[in-house]
Amino acid sequence: MTKATAGKRQRRERGSINPHDIIDGAFALADEVSIDNLSMPLLGKHLGVGVTSIYWYFRKKDDLLNAMTDRALGKFTFATPYVEASDWRESLRNHARSMRKTFSSSPILTDLILIRGALSAKARQLGVEQMEMAIQTLVEAGLSPEDAFDTYSAVSLHVRGTVVLERLQEKTRELDDGEGAGFEPRTIDPKATPLIAKLAAKGHRLAAADEKNFEYGLNCILDHASRLIEQRQKAPRSAPRRGRKAAAKR
Repeated sequence: MTKATAGKRQRRERGSINPHDIIDGAFALADEVSIDNLSMPLLGKHLGVGVTSIYWYFRKKDDLLNAMTDRALGKFTFATPYVEASDWRESLRNHARSMRKTFSSSPILTDLILIRGALSAKARQLGVEQMEMAIQTLVEAGLSPEDAFDTYSAVSLHVRGTVVLERLQEKTRELDDGEGAGFEPRTIDPKATPLIAKLAAKGHRLAAADEKNFEYGLNCILDHASRLIEQRQKAPRSAPRRGRKAAAKR
C-alpha cells in the first residue's frame, strides 16, 4: 500500500485502536517505507487514526521501535531450532543457518535487532536466555563452559556479522546503480591477480557475505569445537595413569 492509498483510509472511531494494532500497522508500514522512514504521522494515516491516538500508547518513535523489537525477537527466538547435545554439530549448524535465514529474509528484523541494536530489557533477557540454553547444551556435548561460551559467541557473531555485511552490500549496490559492492569479479584484473581471477570465475567471492563464505566460516568454528571436545575426551583417560605413576614413585 502506498502513501497515497494510506491517506484515503477511513478514520477509526476514537478509542478503537490498541497497542497490538499499532505495532501490526508499524510492521506493515515499515515493510513499505523502511524503519528509517517510519514516522508517527505517517503511521497515523496508515492506520486511519489521529497521531495523538498513537502517542497515547507510544510517546516517541523509540518507544514504538522497542515494542516492535520485543515482538520481533520473541518470534525469532521461538522460530530458531534448539541445539541438541546428542547431535550438537548438525543442530548448531541448523541453528546458525536458521538465524541467518530469518534475518536475511526480513530487512525490518535486521534493522531492529542488528543495526539499530537498542534492545529493551525484555528483548535482551530473551536473547540471553536463548544463549544460556545453547551454551548449556554444548557443555553437555563435551565442551568446557568457557569453550562452549566462546563457540556459541563465535557462531552468533559470524551469523550477525555476515547478515549486516550482506545488507550493507545490498545498500551499496543500490547506490551504485547495480555496479556491485566489494571485490566483485568484474573489478579483478586477471593479469595483476591471476589466482584470484581464476577462483572468482569459479564462483568464489573475496570478502563477500555470500552463502559459500558463510558456510566456510561456520565449518571452521565447528571443526575447532570438535577438536576441543576430542581433547577433553582424551584427557580423563590419561590423567589416572599419571596419578598411578606418581603414587608408585612415592
